[in-house]
Amino acid sequence: MQKIFLLILPALVLAQSCSQKQETKVPAAKKEMKTFKLATVVSDQPSFTITLPGELKPYEEVKIYPKIKGFVKKTYVDRGSYVRKGQLLAQLEAGEIGAQYAARTSSSTTAYQKLLFSRQSYHRLKEAAKKNGAVATIELERAYAQYLADSAAYSSSRSEAAATGQVANYLRITAPFDGVITGRFVSEGALVGEGGASTEPMFQLTQQSKLRLEVAIPEKQAQALQPGSKATFRLLDNPGQTFTATLSRNSRALDGQTKSLLAEFDVDNAGSALRSGQYAKAIVQLRRPQATLWVPVSSVVQSQADIFVVKAASGVAKRVPVQTGVSKDSLIEVFGDLTAGDKVLLKGTEELKEGTKIGQ
Repeated sequence: MQKIFLLILPALVLAQSCSQKQETKVPAAKKEMKTFKLATVVSDQPSFTITLPGELKPYEEVKIYPKIKGFVKKTYVDRGSYVRKGQLLAQLEAGEIGAQYAARTSSSTTAYQKLLFSRQSYHRLKEAAKKNGAVATIELERAYAQYLADSAAYSSSRSEAAATGQVANYLRITAPFDGVITGRFVSEGALVGEGGASTEPMFQLTQQSKLRLEVAIPEKQAQALQPGSKATFRLLDNPGQTFTATLSRNSRALDGQTKSLLAEFDVDNAGSALRSGQYAKAIVQLRRPQATLWVPVSSVVQSQADIFVVKAASGVAKRVPVQTGVSKDSLIEVFGDLTAGDKVLLKGTEELKEGTKIGQ
């Protein structure tokens, strides 16, 4: 009897052990389906803003060079002077220019007197030739030829005198537009115009009544810059005041080094509250030309290898590589193999393996 009991006991232990193993397999099967909160990929075309550094530049700026060689006789402005268009900035002197002008003017006067005499002679002979045999035909033709030659000589001398007079006008250095003298590089008595275009400028003139706010738009947002885009900006030395401007123009091509699009916003500065050269913190309004896809910021996973979202495709996890754009509130713009209406994990994670079954 004792032997039978000993044989039955191991059998019972083995049966109980197998029963426990079968019971533990059921929870393992249930753990294969993991539940996650999902978000929907949406298509939208919202307006958004980006904050970028900017710089105020003069609307017009020019370095003024002398057109001819001469000595500075008198300067009438200095750095910081406000000038009007056509205002005299400096007077040069060049003795040979005045002598040439006087000589050309005298030659023109002489040529004019010869023209008057030859014209009078020709008309007299022409009247006399009306009587038969009074004037030989050759004499009349000779007088007419002399009249034409003197007329051409007078025209030539008058043109030469006018050209010399124009050169004499180059001795007057005037302002090409209204603005402020921001640089004066010569003094009275200095010889200027010695090296032609390579010589040092006499003045630098900038227009301050109107400025350009230049902002470099990154390549990623360049297409979102639309005509009429607004920009608000603050200056580093006056952070308490906000200024507004409207897009006036852009370069229409990316800079080869910075890979950015240069945008210009014209700024009215009639009150001279702003100064060219100031740095600004600009907030530019942008909008994509077409709708793009947006997901919650928490859905995007930025791993060392890639940037992706986890898409729920037929109940299975699938990693979809994306490129991110701009952020707006709790959403971020994405570009990848997605369509509007797709479901993605609300909180993306790189711990979830590809092909894992997921439930909502």
